[in-house]
Amino acid sequence: MVRLPANFVMRSIDLEAYCRRIGYDGPREPDLATLRELHRRHATAIPFENLHTLMGERVALDPESLERKLIHAGRGGYCFEQNRLFAEVLESLGYTVESLAARVVFNHEHEPLGPRTHMVLLVHIKGRTHVCDVGFGGLTLTGPLRLETDIEQATPHEWFRLLRSEPIYSLQAKLGADWRTLYLFDLQPQLPIDFEVANHYVSTHRDSFFLTTLMAARPATGCRYGLFNTELTVRHTAGGADRSKLASVGELKDALADLFRIELPGGSKLDAALAGIIERAELGGD
Repeated sequence: MVRLPANFVMRSIDLEAYCRRIGYDGPREPDLATLRELHRRHATAIPFENLHTLMGERVALDPESLERKLIHAGRGGYCFEQNRLFAEVLESLGYTVESLAARVVFNHEHEPLGPRTHMVLLVHIKGRTHVCDVGFGGLTLTGPLRLETDIEQATPHEWFRLLRSEPIYSLQAKLGADWRTLYLFDLQPQLPIDFEVANHYVSTHRDSFFLTTLMAARPATGCRYGLFNTELTVRHTAGGADRSKLASVGELKDALADLFRIELPGGSKLDAALAGIIERAELGGD
């Protein structure tokens, strides 16, 4: 396990507010059944979204900021925010949690490996280890996976599996008849400062697409909603997808509020950022 600094003070998360946010009123015993339900409800209630980076605002990973944004303000976030919050919740309930860093390869399978810009959690329960991830956008896990390789594991949405080539694990999702690799990780635990560095890159570097691309995702019963710039996708668990183009700032805001359940920030920054997305789409940059 990672040894925390002697002066490190764990702040207790507001569990009551968190449970209201995800609509959970069940048991709080740190067992597998509770983990499964929390994982599912978190993923379906708190959307993946990057409005902060799109508006040029700082993405903070301290527990107070995460609680304020993702719980009380009705917003979502990306992997560092989502999984850091989930880890804080699980630890408050008595789970043993480790944070790992991953390299995303989904849709980049034939390109050189990029940096470790994704956060994954390991949760240990009675001698067994589970992979949890509530922050991988359009293919966010909706249930934990056993850290076991070469077996197909069901979630409320897709089937997943883990492969291993020492010391690297690959997480794959079954999409139709094909298995697609999402990301690669090893079991080296990371400290919060490691994710601060990765988060700084993702949220500020000129080459980070989080600064110029609108992304939102939320799994729901029987489907997944996804928004990539102006393209809205409803992918059905039973197969097939519906796609449409959103043509105005108003349509984007309606989708973000209604389908992704985001309480949109006020002010002019969001409208300006979304107008830029519409303009690039009209110029053929979507």
